[in-house]
Amino acid sequence: MNSALLFDLDGVIIDSLPVHTEAWRVYLERLGIACDDIESRMHGRRNDEIVAGFIGSDLTKEAIAGHGAAKERLYRELMRARLKALAVPGIADFLESCGGLAMGLASNAEPANIDFVLDGLGLRRHFRVIVDGHQIARPKPFPDIYLRAAELLGVPAARCVIFEDSPTGIAAARAAGAKVVGVRAHPADLAGVDLIVSNFQDPALKEWMRAHAGLAM
Repeated sequence: MNSALLFDLDGVIIDSLPVHTEAWRVYLERLGIACDDIESRMHGRRNDEIVAGFIGSDLTKEAIAGHGAAKERLYRELMRARLKALAVPGIADFLESCGGLAMGLASNAEPANIDFVLDGLGLRRHFRVIVDGHQIARPKPFPDIYLRAAELLGVPAARCVIFEDSPTGIAAARAAGAKVVGVRAHPADLAGVDLIVSNFQDPALKEWMRAHAGLAM
């Protein structure tokens, strides 16, 4: 393959930020922890970082993993009835239209959440590789997760287009040397991307992809 598309999960395939924020708010309240800036502190970060930031950096690895797993179970409970309604508009049709390209998913999301979203939306078949944050040493904003996904697809990272929604993810994509499309499913600073779209129905997306060698649709 000469080129590939790589996708983040949260905020790109599923507009999950409001539900993650709600889940953290409820979970922290149960622990007696008040926090007013949940969204900004968790957006684009891996769960172990988030738990340490919210609950305590002196926790054991087992305690961090336990808190993270409990919060993600709550997230899936809250998301279950809303999953299809919160899919980013046009994502299924877009993936179908790109069937001739190698595609991978690279996300800091917990593996159980990745399975929950991809299987719940029927999108797993589109991705030749799936890389989560547990498979690499350094989380975003380091480029490791995207470099690994590109390696598994057999495509140089410089020949990849990465779809991201957070400053942390954009920094990782840029560090990998890829082109970056910012998906503004929710308000965010998407500085440094090659293109910004509101969702996958945005006509500017197909026009942009047609203009890049190897990405004709």
